[in-house]
Amino acid sequence: MRTLLRPAPLFLLLTYLAVSAVPFVPMLLGKPLERPWQVLGVAFVGWLAAWAIFKRPAWFHWLLIPAFVALPAEVYLITYYGQGISTHHLGIIAETSPGEALDFLGSKVWLMLAVMAGIVVWWVASWGVARRTRELDWNDGSRPVVLIALAICVAVWAYGHKFGIAPATAKPGHTGWKLPPLAPWARLPFEFDAFAQSWPFGLVARGVDYYKERTYLAELSQRSANFHFGARQQEPDSEPEIVVLVIGESARADRWSLNGYGRDTNPRLSGHANVVNLPDVITAVSATRLSVPVIISRKPAMQSLKDGFAEKSFITAYKEAGFKTFWLSNQISFGKFDTPVSVFAKEANVIEFVNLGGFTDRSNYDEVLLRPFGNALADRAPKKLIVIHSMGSHWNYSHRYPKQFDQWQPSLFGVDQPAYTDITIKPQLNNSYDSSILYTDWFLAQLIDRLKGSQQRTSMLYVADHGQTLYDKSCKLAFHGHNTKYEFHVPAFVWYSDQYQAHYPGKVERLLRNRKAKLATENMFHTLLDLGGIHYPGERVEWSFVNPGFKQHKRYVDSYGWADYDNAVMKGDCREVIGREKPLKREN
Repeated sequence: MRTLLRPAPLFLLLTYLAVSAVPFVPMLLGKPLERPWQVLGVAFVGWLAAWAIFKRPAWFHWLLIPAFVALPAEVYLITYYGQGISTHHLGIIAETSPGEALDFLGSKVWLMLAVMAGIVVWWVASWGVARRTRELDWNDGSRPVVLIALAICVAVWAYGHKFGIAPATAKPGHTGWKLPPLAPWARLPFEFDAFAQSWPFGLVARGVDYYKERTYLAELSQRSANFHFGARQQEPDSEPEIVVLVIGESARADRWSLNGYGRDTNPRLSGHANVVNLPDVITAVSATRLSVPVIISRKPAMQSLKDGFAEKSFITAYKEAGFKTFWLSNQISFGKFDTPVSVFAKEANVIEFVNLGGFTDRSNYDEVLLRPFGNALADRAPKKLIVIHSMGSHWNYSHRYPKQFDQWQPSLFGVDQPAYTDITIKPQLNNSYDSSILYTDWFLAQLIDRLKGSQQRTSMLYVADHGQTLYDKSCKLAFHGHNTKYEFHVPAFVWYSDQYQAHYPGKVERLLRNRKAKLATENMFHTLLDLGGIHYPGERVEWSFVNPGFKQHKRYVDSYGWADYDNAVMKGDCREVIGREKPLKREN
């Protein structure tokens, strides 16, 4: 013990203790930590394994370089966003250029450099101590015993991973040649999430997840790798032109005052000239990863439940027609619900995912997109397509807007983690939701103001991916993933500049003529290309509502199969969509 209390070994042990304590930063901030004992256990076993395998710190200390380098980012994200480094953040780090990083950090860059310099000095100092000291070498006979015990634990874990774990009430047994599942009593007392949450060992799990997501993304991209539209602009000229698509999130049409809602949730958009509201637009599914591909590609609504698509999005068509393309997102890039969207985002020339908080309560407001949007507008390319993927009204609603937009009371503003399944907070939930729409109105007006200020030929289409159910009347449902009218009926509008109208008077005339047509998100791909005057072989001009050949088509929604939305009844206060005819079978 006296040996361990000497300055050199004590410094090294305190270094490893400090590194392992990173997951407990939330507790210093007064926040709870999930699975704290499991995280402690993982850290203990991890260090035990490292020492047992490598025998002395000098032989494993260099493996800690990634943990030291990433430590400032981990603490920063935990402190300000309530989560550590995720696959999304690893994607940002891997794909952000130094110039973009400097632009994003601004004046913070000097502080970050100073912190990183301190971390490097800390690692070098501890490395020097690890090389010189021999008091922490593991030389006695307990080391092979521990190695055998660890090998047994790994074997048990691998067995359970391969053959599963039997339910607590099931009797052990097996069928044919397959070995029986692991007995419940033999299950190791650690969850994979606790391992991923630990530090520094959790970095391995996060790296593996990132690799899996990249592989999955590559597989999805491979399906359309050789696809080309053969697109061109019908009447190309040298005049600058900008087309913008804004993908909204979790917005329902009947909460927009543009659609007749009693509260003035769209005071700024309603005051803008050339805003053409589209009051009757439906989405086929009420999930972002399924609905967005239908908006931006030719993926049919009734194939939206299938993973991947063999074609690229309208982004590639614009690139083929000579436009520089941008994807600016306040959502996240990797994950079970996000990678299917990212596969299309990767088609753009410039890609920026700016949300460091993911879908946590403390993620960035959508105004964070105004900086990269301004950069895109200032880009020297004469013709540009800009896609904005906003956070919109994603739960938690009260964390989607700053205090000055907390218009309706009582609200959930300032409540850290409200129980969204608690129907007693229905008034606060609805008030906060309406305030999030008010903020969206401000954000969209900011985009229009910047486009108008460019004095160029510009057009912008906004459409939400899906809506929300909000304990309406006696309805006991909330949020999305249901088959209600509130989730299928989404807000949408088109704005155009005076310069656009002067160049495309026919498109504006047809837009105004068809503004009250029965539309679906399937119309958006075709209309977005038509807005830029882009055509390609095999196009369906009848699905573009700015085209003279426009025709309304059947609108199907995912409700017990594919139900005809316009031949359905809206059941009960939840307004559940029930087709009058037998729904068509889903293709999963």
